[in-house]
Amino acid sequence: MRLSVIIITRNEARNLAECLESVRFADEIVVVDSGSTDDTVDIARRHGARVEITTDWPGFGPQKNRALDLATGDWVLSLDADERVTPELAAAIGQALRSPAHDAYDMPRLSSFCGRFIRHSGWWPDRVLRLFRRGTARFTDDLVHEKVVAGGSVGHLTPHLLHYTYPDLDSAIAKMNRYSSDSARALRARGRHATIGTAIGHGAWTFVRLYLFKRGFLDGRHGFVLAVTAAAGSFYRYAKLSLE
Repeated sequence: MRLSVIIITRNEARNLAECLESVRFADEIVVVDSGSTDDTVDIARRHGARVEITTDWPGFGPQKNRALDLATGDWVLSLDADERVTPELAAAIGQALRSPAHDAYDMPRLSSFCGRFIRHSGWWPDRVLRLFRRGTARFTDDLVHEKVVAGGSVGHLTPHLLHYTYPDLDSAIAKMNRYSSDSARALRARGRHATIGTAIGHGAWTFVRLYLFKRGFLDGRHGFVLAVTAAAGSFYRYAKLSLE
């Protein structure tokens, strides 16, 4: 069974090399880049990836479907540039492909926030469906928070996928700002409306849910900062919606 890895990128020179090194076992790597101005494209090509460059940005879901449409393998593994396949996960993927019992597989994702892997705060175990037989699954068309919708049965891999999502607080705040804007646009496109009261309510509930109900306090000061950052993102999502 041939395996294609698909990755979408934009200015991921800091992350991409390690991501690609972790999937050297793949038969094909497809990178769809949306106008990087750093060394992302050169890094991808040096690692043997097939690179396609797009001039527009349709959103995460449509862009990942573009990458999926370029894949030629029997199976597809979708990754983000800040993710890494561990040797244990690579072995589990190989075993699944040698004797597949399902059409798709999810895996637990262990994410890092400002240098610490988060075991609570609703971040673990974060099962994500990333491996699937080509032709049996597609990404949703969501601008953000897209997901894979599989048409067949879904199995579960045990080893985790590493996710270096926020190396520092600056990156967390910058990403929160981008995502809240994209989410507000997506909500507006669906006819949703909000008030400042809505924004305050969503922000407060996000903090309480992550820090108390999801036991973010067990992640120490990182858990507190994570909950505040997530709450701010939720607040700004609805505040931006209310102001336009």
